[in-house]
Amino acid sequence: MDLETLLSYPWRIMLPEFTILGVATLISLLDLFMKEKVERKVLAWIALGGIGLALVFLLFNTGQPVQEILYETYRLDGFANAFKFIFLIGAALIFLTSLDYVNKKDVPYEGEFYYLILTAVLGAMIVASSADMITLFVGLELLSISSYILVAVRKHHLAANESAMKYVISGGIATAVTLFGLSYIYGLTGTTNLFEIQERLAAAALGGYLPVIYFAFFVTFVGMAFKLSVVPFHMWAPDVYQGAPTPVTAFLSVVSKAAGFALVLRFFLVTMAGVIDVEQSRQAGVYIMALGNVELMIALVAAASMIIGNTMALRQTNVKRLFAYSSIAQAGYILVPFAVGAHLLYQTGPHLVIGPALFYLAAYLLMNLGAFAVIQLVIKDTGTEDIRGFAGLYKRAPFKAVAMTIFLASLAGIPFTAGFIGKYYILMGAVGAGLIWLAAVMLVTTVISYYYYFGVVSQMYMREPGEHAPLKTPAGIGAVLVVCIAGTILLGILPNLALDLLETHFNLVEIFWPARG
Repeated sequence: MDLETLLSYPWRIMLPEFTILGVATLISLLDLFMKEKVERKVLAWIALGGIGLALVFLLFNTGQPVQEILYETYRLDGFANAFKFIFLIGAALIFLTSLDYVNKKDVPYEGEFYYLILTAVLGAMIVASSADMITLFVGLELLSISSYILVAVRKHHLAANESAMKYVISGGIATAVTLFGLSYIYGLTGTTNLFEIQERLAAAALGGYLPVIYFAFFVTFVGMAFKLSVVPFHMWAPDVYQGAPTPVTAFLSVVSKAAGFALVLRFFLVTMAGVIDVEQSRQAGVYIMALGNVELMIALVAAASMIIGNTMALRQTNVKRLFAYSSIAQAGYILVPFAVGAHLLYQTGPHLVIGPALFYLAAYLLMNLGAFAVIQLVIKDTGTEDIRGFAGLYKRAPFKAVAMTIFLASLAGIPFTAGFIGKYYILMGAVGAGLIWLAAVMLVTTVISYYYYFGVVSQMYMREPGEHAPLKTPAGIGAVLVVCIAGTILLGILPNLALDLLETHFNLVEIFWPARG
């Protein structure tokens, strides 16, 4: 690549990524040269400032036409911008909750915590904007490796070390499986560009390679499903969630999971389009059979995640393990639009799949991060992760108890909350597509979830508190609670605000538009 070509690129579209990279580098250098006894909280505020600046640049990018640079490996479109807002807002809220958590005693190298969160977010942003298998994989690995280290950041904590080791081993296996699937796709097409893969897979399908194509996609989905922590690739989640620091657990449950969905949607929706078109040109019976297999596979994974996630949560007494199984079930809910829209996607547009998923991810960001902020306070105060630590919370800290009730009600899908609206749209999509059995699974498992969510509520209101003083709220966590409560209620009462914003400023159809010529 010559200098003239390099300078001709519109680098402004990468300003959010450059900002996060620059701030992460600055924090790492400051941490290296700061004296050991100097307080590192200032690094968190620098990181928050960097996230704020990245959000400003992202606002400028919103509504811009589709653009691709670096030989069509990085792209700017409405899909990428929507997910980046989720990543950056989630990271900002996690930094605010970590202000009261990170200290020399528990996290010997505080600075590492702050810049590893930023590098993980950078990896997620690269995943969202990738138009090439290589950059997709690089972004995924940057996110994954940063996450592995974050889980073990409490280096003297036995449970953290154990969960980090399990995470690394499981993640390494998932990476190998993903690469195996991608190698088949590269072998069939001879390219790593997603849009070129779309075109060449269509020719390969006409040439009689359709079974190999579906095998490649199946193997790739198995590897990528690890990031989503969906059944049967979920076994790492409970141990990792329990052993990781609470802000890291919140990060894995929201930002990392959202990045996994960005990866799956970007890769499969773009590359499968050519195969779907080929199948449409064939006899209706062949078309329905092939697409039915894809639909059925995703629907079964979604149903299994909802059933196993919710039923296993019933037996949990550790609150972080409970939320791990809850996140597995939530991933199943988010997969439902993908299963529902498989056969209609290229006829009616991606809003059928991505719109409901994005809305629910935004709702999940607010209700889950808010819940983890309260969990962090209770664990720090009581010294236990057992659900009984919430006993009498309403008498000790009414505001925190009411906030936790709102978040749990939203996770359970109670009306007038963001979680209810998100599940309603997903449920109606399943019914409209004729997947009545999948809608029934959603309803039954949602009712099951009431038991363990309101088990926490009963502890807060119907049990006597232990011998603990009133629970104080640090400023950072207080701000997170206010933002999450307001967002959860607002999206529950006025969901059209978010939906109109999504439709007006984030053109999801752009995911299919190559910016060439």
